[in-house]
This record gives sequence, C-alpha cells and structure tokens, in this order.
Amino acid sequence: MVEIGNRRVKLGIVGLGVRGRGLLDTLLAMEDVDVPALCDLNDDKLQLGLNQVEAAGRAKAEGYTDYNELLGREDIEGVIISTSWTSHLEIAIASMKAGKYAGSEVGAVASLEECWELVRTSEQTGVPCMLLENCNYGREELAVLNMVKKGLFGELIHCQCGYEHDLRKGLAMDINKLHYRIHHYLKRNGDNYPTHGLGPAAKCLNINRGNQFLTLTSMSSKARGLREWVLNNLGGDHPMTRVDVAQGDIVNTIIKCAGGETILLTLDTTLPRPYSRAGRVQGTKGIWMEINNSIHIEGRSPGHAWEPFDSYREEYEHPLWKQFLDMGVRGGHGGMDYLCLRAFIDSIAKQITTPIDVYDTAAWSAVSILSEQSVSMGGQPVPFPDFTKGKWISREPGPASPYSLE
Repeated sequence: MVEIGNRRVKLGIVGLGVRGRGLLDTLLAMEDVDVPALCDLNDDKLQLGLNQVEAAGRAKAEGYTDYNELLGREDIEGVIISTSWTSHLEIAIASMKAGKYAGSEVGAVASLEECWELVRTSEQTGVPCMLLENCNYGREELAVLNMVKKGLFGELIHCQCGYEHDLRKGLAMDINKLHYRIHHYLKRNGDNYPTHGLGPAAKCLNINRGNQFLTLTSMSSKARGLREWVLNNLGGDHPMTRVDVAQGDIVNTIIKCAGGETILLTLDTTLPRPYSRAGRVQGTKGIWMEINNSIHIEGRSPGHAWEPFDSYREEYEHPLWKQFLDMGVRGGHGGMDYLCLRAFIDSIAKQITTPIDVYDTAAWSAVSILSEQSVSMGGQPVPFPDFTKGKWISREPGPASPYSLE
C-alpha cells in the first residue's frame, strides 16, 4: 500500500467488542501506526484490548472507561469509534471538539438533529469526520467506480444495492447476551444498515459533489423470519418467542437524486439467503450486476448476452487494488478494512479531509432515520436534508490521494 513514510500516527479506539478488537488487530500490523489509548465501558473487553496490544509486541496502552479522558490526551490524533450504533455520532462529535479526526463505524444513528450537529461541529472546528464504510474499498466496488469514471456505462440512470445477509442466528442469540443490535429489530422498522451498499452507489453518482439525494420512500414487509428460525432451532421456550419483532423481513427503499437517477436499496437480514450487497449500476451504455458477477456493455458485449465480470475487472482494476494485490492483501473482510483504515490514517498524516467526508457520513447515515419515518407513514416520500446547505451544486473534488473516491 502507499505508506506514509516516517510520519507516525497515533490513534485511540473507543469500543472494544468483536469489531473494535478486529480493527485493533489490523492497526497493530501497521508499522507507522501507534495505538496508545483504548476505551470501553466493560472492564473485561478493555482488558482484552490491552492484552492484544502487548501481545503484538507494542508499548503498553492506557485503558479508559470514559472516552472523554481518552480524548483529553494531547498525543492522540484520531479516534476509531466502534461502539454501539446510536453512540457513534455522539462520540464523533466529542472527538472533533477535542481536535481529533473522527473515524466512525457504520450502523443506525439516533436522530437527524445529531447528523446536523455532526456537520456543524466539523465545519466549526475544521476537523474531519469519516464514516468507516469499508465496502467503498471493496475490489469489485472500486473497479466499478473506475469504470463509471471512465464512462464505460455512459450516463448513469439507476443503481441498486443493499445489505442482504442472514443474521437470524446472531440476532436470536443476542437477546440472551443483552446485545444492542437485536433491540433495533424489536423497536424500529426501517433500513437499519444502509451504508454498505449505499456508500459505493453514492460515490458512483457523485452525491454531495454535483448531485444530491432528494427524497426517499420505504416500505417494509411483515416480520416472520426471525421468529420462525427461533421456533425451528431453539424451541418454543426461547425468550425470542415472547417478544414482538417490529423490523420487517424485507425493507425496500427508493431514493431519487437531483440528477434524475434512482437508487433501490434493500435490507434483507431475517430470511434464509446467501450474502450479497445486491450491487447494480446501469447507464445508457451498459449494466453491471454483482449477483451473477456479470456485465453487459452495448457495442462490446455480444447481442443481449451477459459477459463474466472477471475480465472487465482485470482490465479496469482500480490502481489502489493493483498495488494492494502486489503487496499482498491483508486485513479483515477481504482487505476492505485495511484499505479503509489506511484512507483514514493517510488523511490524518497529510492533514487533509477524508475521502468519505462529514457530508457523506451524515447523508448516508440519515437513511436509517428517514426510512423508519417513511415506513411509519405507509411509504410516503420524505425529503433529505441538504447537509451541504447548497454547496453540493459546485463543490470541488476532494484532495488528491491514492485513497480518493472521486
């Protein structure tokens, strides 16, 4: 990967559950990154993280149960936030006020006002905030983005994306562990995890830099999948059989963009299925679909037939992934975690804004709230806030960087 030379970056991590410790493991393998401070409310999880740092042969890290104490350290330049969903933005806001780059994990946010406060804080402090949406750095996603920028699909018309992942076992077990995620399914009904698919689509469509999300409408199916799995696998005495699941099995959301494009976003996590992010990019000259690893380009593909995507990916491999393959892919989720973290670190080292900026973070995250609102009103359209306050019309591309998504 493009490294940042002798410029070392010091990061803190807030949240040391499975995800936080996974990111810590990736960071500890980077020679130009130090992690001298860790924070978690749970003493056992905190100790696991501290042990992890020492096991990697690094200097002993300091542990905190109050993230404000971690943010008070002068040596910390950036903070990785991997706590429960609705605390992400709260901690990101505090991080920016403390002068630390904020790197927030994905998940449902608490309110639109919190999204606005995130934007205002970044504007007032001049400190960037990056949603750590690793799927923006997936190999297929970056190859497709490269093809879009080179005009292979012509003028874009429509994108499809989503989070289609059978989570029934994990959700059912969560209620015994008092885990936070299941409670979103019990109390809320909307797209609670939009950004894995939406982030890459938004970058293809130049959202917040020449284009904008305008309106959203969501509809949710009935909820049957989770309870049926529990009855079939855990029996009628399991606690999940005695609670009502608010979250529909399938949530479909349509977003209309200022440029006239549409996006179909699907959440599908409580029915049997293989994993997919349901990618589809379609324009006046062709179409790519993730589900069958296929592509059709008018004038190049035979007739109306699909072609395998593999040869196109090889031809249009993103420069970042060419280098990554040469150096050896590493890090979680097939390398996406590594590249996403490197993008965050590179921005801190160069003191530039992050490739996924605060306006992206706010707009993509707001979908969970807007979707819930639309579902509650029977699928009525709801307007997107313009977090850029009109600047999207003529915003310049972000800073040049190997990790740029422009």
